[in-house]
Amino acid sequence: MALDRDRVSDLLARAVVGVLFVLLSINLLGDFIRTGRITGLLLLVSEALVVVLTIVRRPTRLVDRSMAAGVTTMISLTGSPLLRAAEIKGWVPDGVTAVASALGLVLVILGKLALGRSFGLVPANRGVVVAGPYAVVRHPIYTGYLITHLAFFVAHPTWWNVAVIAVADTALVIRALYEERILTDDVTYRAYCERVSWHLVPGVF
Repeated sequence: MALDRDRVSDLLARAVVGVLFVLLSINLLGDFIRTGRITGLLLLVSEALVVVLTIVRRPTRLVDRSMAAGVTTMISLTGSPLLRAAEIKGWVPDGVTAVASALGLVLVILGKLALGRSFGLVPANRGVVVAGPYAVVRHPIYTGYLITHLAFFVAHPTWWNVAVIAVADTALVIRALYEERILTDDVTYRAYCERVSWHLVPGVF
């Protein structure tokens, strides 16, 4: 019975990610067709990687099945699909936010290449990765997300977007801490944390 519940939950998570990505695609592709702005497209590429890696991720060894971890994960995942392109001028030219978003995307890609099939949604132990950008911060993919989200908001500065980002990215940071908590029993991870002390931003947090 437990196995069946896990399987259903896994399939549901993959379906939710797919549906949210479709909604995001419709909004951002529509904005690009109307305006030619590319900042949103870069965010779309980043989210596409989530879909692909969610499908091919490896089985988990230890998963945080707490209600708090589940709710936090869901809130952080629904943030990007709820962002909306605005028919108003950004605070800076689109080229500037596109460059910032591209930098965040590069960080996301490098992190996901290093992570490979160890990628997942809920906090879990899928194996400890210490190479690439993980040698600098513990959650480089989340750092990339924060950068792309900030760039998108500057390009589409609405109260809706700032509220979505504030809630979703706060959940993202908490999700990162939940992931660290479940990994603390791993000797390899504890040794890694002694070498890499920064969670998301070197010198800050």
